[in-house]
Amino acid sequence: MKQILKKIQLLLFAVTVFTANALAQQYKYETVPNDPMGVRIYTLDNGLKVLMSVTKDEPRIQTFVAVRVGSKNDPKETTGLAHYFEHMMFKGTPDFGTLNWEKEKEMINTIEQLFEVYRNETDSLKRAAIYHKIDSISFEASKLAIPNEYDKLMSAIGSTGTNAATSNDYTIYIENIPSNQLENWAMIQANRFSHPVLRLFHTELETVYEEKNMSLTNDARKAGEALLRGLFPNHPYGQQTTLGEAEHLKNPSMKNIREFFDKYYVPNNMAVILAGDFNPDEAIKIVDKYFGTLKAKPLPEFSIVPEEPIIQPKEYEVVGLEAENVSIGFRFAGATSADADMLSLINSILYNTKAGLIDLNINKKQLALRAYASARVMTDYSILQLGGRNKKGQSLDEVKDLLLKQVELLKKGEFPDWMLEAAINNYKLNRMKALESASSRARLMMNAFLNGIEWENVVNSIERLQKISKDDVVKFANDYLGDNYVVVYKRQGKPQDVAKVAKPPITPIHINRDVESDFLKKVKETKVTPVEPVFIDYNKDITKIKLNKNIEVLYKQNTENGTFNLVYYYPFGSLSNPALTHAADYIQLLGTSKLSAEEVSQEFYRLACTFNINVNDEDTYITLSGLSENAVKALNLMEAILNDCQPDESALKAYIANQIKARNDAKRNQSAVFRALVSYATYGDSNPQKFILSEKELSELKANDLIGIIKSFSSYPHTILYYGPLASNDLKDMLSKEHRLPKKFIPTPENKRFEPLETTSDRVLFAHYDAKQSYLQTLSRGQKYDDNLYPIITLYNEYFGGGMNAIVFQEMREKRGLAYTARSRYTIPSKPDDYFINMSYIATQNDKVVDAFNAFNELFNAMPENTIGFNLSKEALISDIRNNRIRNMRVLYSYLNAKRMGWNEDIRKKLYSQIPTYTFDDVKKFQEQFVKGKPKTYIILGKEADMNFQELEKLYGPVTKVTLEQIFGY
Repeated sequence: MKQILKKIQLLLFAVTVFTANALAQQYKYETVPNDPMGVRIYTLDNGLKVLMSVTKDEPRIQTFVAVRVGSKNDPKETTGLAHYFEHMMFKGTPDFGTLNWEKEKEMINTIEQLFEVYRNETDSLKRAAIYHKIDSISFEASKLAIPNEYDKLMSAIGSTGTNAATSNDYTIYIENIPSNQLENWAMIQANRFSHPVLRLFHTELETVYEEKNMSLTNDARKAGEALLRGLFPNHPYGQQTTLGEAEHLKNPSMKNIREFFDKYYVPNNMAVILAGDFNPDEAIKIVDKYFGTLKAKPLPEFSIVPEEPIIQPKEYEVVGLEAENVSIGFRFAGATSADADMLSLINSILYNTKAGLIDLNINKKQLALRAYASARVMTDYSILQLGGRNKKGQSLDEVKDLLLKQVELLKKGEFPDWMLEAAINNYKLNRMKALESASSRARLMMNAFLNGIEWENVVNSIERLQKISKDDVVKFANDYLGDNYVVVYKRQGKPQDVAKVAKPPITPIHINRDVESDFLKKVKETKVTPVEPVFIDYNKDITKIKLNKNIEVLYKQNTENGTFNLVYYYPFGSLSNPALTHAADYIQLLGTSKLSAEEVSQEFYRLACTFNINVNDEDTYITLSGLSENAVKALNLMEAILNDCQPDESALKAYIANQIKARNDAKRNQSAVFRALVSYATYGDSNPQKFILSEKELSELKANDLIGIIKSFSSYPHTILYYGPLASNDLKDMLSKEHRLPKKFIPTPENKRFEPLETTSDRVLFAHYDAKQSYLQTLSRGQKYDDNLYPIITLYNEYFGGGMNAIVFQEMREKRGLAYTARSRYTIPSKPDDYFINMSYIATQNDKVVDAFNAFNELFNAMPENTIGFNLSKEALISDIRNNRIRNMRVLYSYLNAKRMGWNEDIRKKLYSQIPTYTFDDVKKFQEQFVKGKPKTYIILGKEADMNFQELEKLYGPVTKVTLEQIFGY
């Protein structure tokens, strides 16, 4: 009997093992030998590709849902459609984002039909009447919608980095989720990709209008589009832009969008990409369970007329307010061609930021203000782009000729024989760094899928590059780099007036705040095993080594790969001496008594190491990083530069001339002007932005004075940070031998202190910039930093001004369609003796300035209560602490920040314990005490002719107009 039982048990065991093995073998996958990422590639029955790479560094998963469709697939009569649909993918489905789908569906169908009539109507009065009807029905439909419920779902599962992007060839959807939420994520995404709903259509269209209007005065985008037009007269790359034509945006088609989704958003044209901490055998079951229900369909054929060879240079011109520059483009075959490998090497030989031909022959010699090369590899074609800015008195043609001269040197083989090997070493370094993060791993897999590159070719790419000889490169350059280029001159001047995409009159939609769908409730009720937080212990997680009483080394060992980071940290910056920034720039142009400046750059590139001096307002970082096997040589070289740099008066003269030109160029750049205006508004006429050398002082700089600044660094007390493979004793030995220290240290310089102006009454500060959009900001100085306010402010910021689920996003973008970008933050200072500042920011059309400021004031003074949103904000912050890990070099920087702020432990501990205890009343109390009714400075950078200053003064206080000279100080 016992023998029979034993046989039965053995039989049952065998069946169990067979069943387990069968389940394990249910999903076949492909792998590539010697793949350091261990990527598994599955293909589900419906054609969906699933790419996975496991890394256990933190309990999170970087996810992408990638679709092989982009703006090149837009219907010619409705360009911009792929991008606009990407926006609409955040609006929900019949299961979430709605209170009553059956009723809402009827109204959405009516709106769709009206848009078809609207887009074909030419009579302006009739169009206005139709749009009024669309607006009226849309308002009624909004009463049944739940805005941003997708973002609430992502908050509920602790996802971060919610985003999407549309390019010429693809559209991607991005989430970074906790490892214990993979099933919820898959359920939500599969629902989303099964039947998206085009709800809240016309207000989102307003957001797209704003994005388009931003592009109309963006000189870089205009020049880039001109280059593509020249290179691709037949292909959609050059014939239709990702944002679309303004005329098409004014006449949208919901019908075309639905048909677009039906054609291209099919599983056999998509991939799910996962990188992070998960079990792939379990993960593929989850993905198949949800995404496996999507139905495959035949894909439309993408056919194009092949581009004819370019036989002579083609020239284009773009005019804009910003500084001049020139771009040159050569066209090559696409991502899967041999051209892509060769293009990568050629780009590195021309420009690698250290020792390329452009680096050494143009940038190091300062023959132009700035020059570069870049390789843009796309699915169907690729581009080698060269570009540069001109110095004072230099023409764009002279810059073009300098760039093309480097191409001729390449064609003659006039570059060092070791350059290819060095390029390979730097590729190896970049690949090591890419493996450090789940995000980089996911992007490598995503790029391969979207461009149709076999994973084997990615894994073996470096080995393949190593087989390319210098003769191969020279032959390729001679075959493909001739007069077959397009050149775009971006001239400085007043651009031809381009009509903005006009805003139609819309009624702000109804916002259903304290409601949620059954779908969201189900997700929130799902029980998952919580991940416990891991806090940094500054006594255990960091080793502190004393070189002497003035030098402490903060050490953390890198056990992941062979890369290192070494930093000398000084607690003073340009506010201690404005010449410090120039000294840091100047040293990059110098050599030592043994090596020329060019040889220094070449040696760093050969070592696959990088040296920089980063000067901020209040601190300075001298950094060295790269392959650890070369750390000693690289450190020896860095120390030689810091202590033996040799003056070069001609280099200084050229540097000063370029700095003066760059300063004047900054006054033409909208973002640079706005930064200067905000600094002026925050601190007054005397502010950090203006704490610079005058043109006279700059012109009188002496080489030896700047070298003296650099050489003095070793004499100041400083902290050394190290993250790398060396053992602590070996690190100490290396530093003792290589790091040159003085016999006597000198006192640390003090930073000049600028205190934010007290905001005693409302006022308007205005500066003119001739653009379609105004940049707006409000600011109000609060009290001095108080540690006790840190947790409640963190929660307030998350609830009020955080992501898509926050009040500001809902009200400014979703409800009113005022902007593409809007945010608000009660800023926490970086030093304990500084002030809190409440600020808001929005970029919007010039005729919406008053609307935007009024809307912000409504929110500041009567903050809406959203119980669901508030609870999700709390949960999101706690989830973030539970599931994120501060790793690698960030551990050391975290300690530096804690030391600066006077914290004895990881500040996240305080947040983790206190945030769950807060109620909405606590946040409301904070808002009423520190935000509501506070006087503000209203900052406007906009077109003066479009402003109603009487109205601005009536609403927001006296208006002060300031000139560029006032805010820049030159």
